[in-house]
Amino acid sequence: MSKSVQIYDTTLRDGTQAENFNLSVTDKIRISHKFDSLGIDFIEGGWPGSNPLAVEFFKAMQTEELKYAKLTAFGSTRLFSNPCEKDKNLQALIDAKTPIITIFGKSWDIHVHDALRIELEDNLLIIEESLAYLKPHVEKLFYDAEHFFDGFKKNSDYALATLDKAIIGGADCLILCDTNGGMLPHEVQPIIERVQGFINERGGHVDIGIHAHNDSETAVANSLLALSLGVKQVQGTMNGYGERCGNANLASIIPALSLKMGCEAKSLSNLDKLYDTAMLVDELANLPHNKYQPYIGRSAFAHKGGIHVSAVKRNPLTYEHIVPEKVGNIRRILISDQAGKSNVLHKAKKFGIELDPKSPIASSIVSELKNLENQGFQYEGAEASFELLMRRAIGAQSNYFTLKSFRAINIKRQMAEPPDTEATIRLEVGGKEVHTAAMGDGPVNALDKAMRKALTTFYPTLEEIELIDYKVRVLSGQQGTGAKVRVLIESKDQHEQWGTVGVSVNIIEASWQALVDSISYKLMRDEQRRAKSA
Repeated sequence: MSKSVQIYDTTLRDGTQAENFNLSVTDKIRISHKFDSLGIDFIEGGWPGSNPLAVEFFKAMQTEELKYAKLTAFGSTRLFSNPCEKDKNLQALIDAKTPIITIFGKSWDIHVHDALRIELEDNLLIIEESLAYLKPHVEKLFYDAEHFFDGFKKNSDYALATLDKAIIGGADCLILCDTNGGMLPHEVQPIIERVQGFINERGGHVDIGIHAHNDSETAVANSLLALSLGVKQVQGTMNGYGERCGNANLASIIPALSLKMGCEAKSLSNLDKLYDTAMLVDELANLPHNKYQPYIGRSAFAHKGGIHVSAVKRNPLTYEHIVPEKVGNIRRILISDQAGKSNVLHKAKKFGIELDPKSPIASSIVSELKNLENQGFQYEGAEASFELLMRRAIGAQSNYFTLKSFRAINIKRQMAEPPDTEATIRLEVGGKEVHTAAMGDGPVNALDKAMRKALTTFYPTLEEIELIDYKVRVLSGQQGTGAKVRVLIESKDQHEQWGTVGVSVNIIEASWQALVDSISYKLMRDEQRRAKSA
């Protein structure tokens, strides 16, 4: 029989504690709606008693409609020196007007003595009174038992006593927190079982949750273990963001619960939205997506070796633990120096290229691919360049223009000012020579502008191209400034996004190669679209 679980996301609060992870109020609102669409049960929006940004967010959310998720405000127990009605933190939680409030309290006796600097009995008092004061203002009241596992190991009787006071205060769910992230699974299980026994001894009228940090790389494992033991609620963040090494990664927990543990929750039935949700969080935080992340990483279902590719084509279960589309991801066959003919044929099919497996052209493409990668070319992030390579090999690629020459000049006129950069280019299009020049922010930008200026008269749709990413990697440092470099360019138009590559000891030459492929790919795709619509 399947078990119902609650998914509690704290990306907007705990996730923002991560280094370099920042979200505006507008970002947080947009993410909240995305989480709501996914079916997250509880969205922790922030700590209104700690900063004005959180207050602004909760105020803005009062005019926003969430169709499923419940917004949650987070805060702490009252200061021992303040009665509840005069405690600013508790008042801020109430003023946030959320249906759920989560407050945390101290479970570890050294935190009571060293952080709060009060007596153990005083801590028990503020836990009970804070919860009892908030209880009439909310639909549900959650209690985060901070540092619970460490506190239990040090003084189990006191850690359990804090839970007892939280129950008396009216908590609907007790969340056991591995705040320092140091627990291993074999330590978590007996502690959870002892807490379950303790609650049963008291009548068993409260749920248990788990909130794990990832400092020992066990946050997901600890969370899944806890849920397998009957814990009702799991707290975590999308993509595992959080302070220090991060929190339990919901992008890994949610599919595991659905596809491997037979659990039930709204978000588990919307798994195909998981990839897009995780990507949106990265995009709005302006952070690169971890391509190696399980389930929703771009490499999670990427196959590189020729033997693997052959097997996956026959039966994906040979090298995939789930169907990638179930989490909104896709299978990718990588082109690399490990590629066999299977990879090339798979890519040909994807590109709509008819390639006979027995044809010598397929073998020649593999041979050329390996030769180019020995020179430093890499096509895993530049599939557009590889498609052009394949079409040239079968004689199906148009020659849209021919380079005659280019020149890029940097002139430094004032030491306090950036240099002026000018690029001049000579191209031949349809037997007609074009000679143009353009200024730019650096030689690559100037070259790009000059090339487009020369070509847009003939190909007006080139104005639609937007260069969205430009990466340079030194392939070997042994030659110092004379080392080869690889340039990867990511471009897009209103239809799609594509990557191209160039390699040379000259960064301008490598950039030129990638730019030419980018423009050629755009013109090829436009030509294909026109042919389809004709």
